[in-house]
Amino acid sequence: MAGKSDIVDAVANAAGLTRKQAGDAFDAVFEALSGHLSDGDRVQVPGFGSFSISERAARTGINPSTREPMEIKASKNVRFKAGKDLKEAVNG
Repeated sequence: MAGKSDIVDAVANAAGLTRKQAGDAFDAVFEALSGHLSDGDRVQVPGFGSFSISERAARTGINPSTREPMEIKASKNVRFKAGKDLKEAVNG
């Protein structure tokens, strides 16, 4: 599994940046993405995919340990839809 440091190293090598510069760029991209999603915006990265927010309504569930009904609060979730280029790269 590739982690942040693996991606930062790859970006630094590909773009001719220092690890610090690549790490700062990596952090800035994800801060911007998070900020736009928090504002309710859809984020589209051409060739990669798009991120959007979906809302789940409050509902009644069952506590698995006690088998009693419980309320599950409404929540927002991030959805990702892969773009055509990413799908083709993965399916090769």
